[in-house]
Amino acid sequence: MDTKKLRQKILDLAIRGKLVPQDPNDEPASVLLERIREEKKQMVKDGKLKPKDIKNDTIIFKGEDNLHYEKFQDGTVKCIEDEIPFDVPDGWEWCRLECICPYGETETVDSSEIDDDSWILDLEDIEKETGRIVYFATKGEREAKSNKHRFFAGQLLYSKLRPYLNKVVIAPRDGFCTSEILPLKLYGSISPEYMQCFLMSDTFLAYVNLISYGLKMPRLGTNDGKNAVIALPPLEEQTRIVEKCHNAFEKIYTLQSDVDVLENVINLSKFKILDLAIQGKLVPQDLNDEPASVLLDRIRSEKEELIKQGKLKRDKKESIIYKGDDNSYYEKVNGTSVEINVYNDYELPIGWEFARLKTICSKIIDGAHNPPKGAMGITPYIMASSRNIADDTITDLENVRYLNEDSFIKENQRTNVSVNDILLTTVATLGRCSIYTGKPQNLTFQRSVSVITTLIDPVYLKVFFDSPLFQHLINVEATGTAQKGFYLNQLEDVIIPIPPLSEQQHITSLVRKYNTQFNAIKNCL
Repeated sequence: MDTKKLRQKILDLAIRGKLVPQDPNDEPASVLLERIREEKKQMVKDGKLKPKDIKNDTIIFKGEDNLHYEKFQDGTVKCIEDEIPFDVPDGWEWCRLECICPYGETETVDSSEIDDDSWILDLEDIEKETGRIVYFATKGEREAKSNKHRFFAGQLLYSKLRPYLNKVVIAPRDGFCTSEILPLKLYGSISPEYMQCFLMSDTFLAYVNLISYGLKMPRLGTNDGKNAVIALPPLEEQTRIVEKCHNAFEKIYTLQSDVDVLENVINLSKFKILDLAIQGKLVPQDLNDEPASVLLDRIRSEKEELIKQGKLKRDKKESIIYKGDDNSYYEKVNGTSVEINVYNDYELPIGWEFARLKTICSKIIDGAHNPPKGAMGITPYIMASSRNIADDTITDLENVRYLNEDSFIKENQRTNVSVNDILLTTVATLGRCSIYTGKPQNLTFQRSVSVITTLIDPVYLKVFFDSPLFQHLINVEATGTAQKGFYLNQLEDVIIPIPPLSEQQHITSLVRKYNTQFNAIKNCL
């Protein structure tokens, strides 16, 4: 179940007057808006507002032709039918946000005037889409130094930065917030909770997403916020809507929590299956299987032939890992054997062997270190952040950038990709793994993608890369400050538990079966 869509459906019904029944005895919203206009005029007389604060107040009404019009204070009237997203029930009214709220007007406080134990709200403390505050921090904890906006308990708080994240909350107590959050004051006892529903609805989101400015960090401009049209129900119906929404959202939250728990169980189960797989505990061993030692001998012979053909360079530190008579593991390099520590908790079954990744592969490379910028061309350039690498397999190139072919001849020779090559993210985002199943061709990658051609079953090697053993290893041993990287020299030396080839195939078949079942369960949530 898509709880986000369910929430939005409820909000959509709420702001269209379809969530709760209308009561003809309710005071109509037109009376409420007239009372707000008189209240604001009195505030001007009392010096609490300036004349400029009400000069843009307008009245939106439906004409005899059934179209919506807006009447301005100078008496002029304009048809605004194209701004009205839907019809509202009798007793409801459309109005500009600035007519019911001094949008953008805030009380700014210097951080030096805020006590260390005062609550400071940042955008990161608000859960997107739900209107829930997930973390409370004090000024002392946050070490806040910039100016803040003051807000009060029960006040509506709206995030104007990246409004598509839908972070709109009701303050449970007094506090201060980042200047990217606007505390909104509402006239005429309008329900902040109802306004929260409207501002979080797809209708309002469509409006702000259309007019927000800024590419990387879009914002809703103050004038655009003021000009937003709001569907306003009678006060009594606002209360009924809020109560209905509150009850529905509590059930949705409980449902989502149950879904999250189940998804976590599924993910843990997947990890456990992968862990059992690379320990030889997922499928029964068959003593008649050709042992992995024979497979490794055959791989060495294949690589020797590639060396003779000039297709592969000889490894000057060729590695052979074996178990000694004392049950300890040793590694033989250039005729010299030294004892090594190999995953102490892993006791390999009979017929299995350990080997360095470079031993079982004919190619381990990363992408271009300094890829030049070029025009559109025919050379695919797959980014590490591309969702291609997040998939189990890559079968197409729909989500790649294309750069000028001529500038990539050298890089193409470096990063040609064949069917069943493994693509592994090894910089910044670590450990995402895919198998390329498209047609053989030259591709160019960023440095953060490593390309691996293995001489064992590539799907089994992917099982290892996805396993908790490797995921822990790559995250713990990655180096760097700004961006963590697990580089080629580290990757080449990773020790892999190698089962007999027949068992590799049994393992991958069973892992696929489990994953299919788990994915079917997830799709039903």
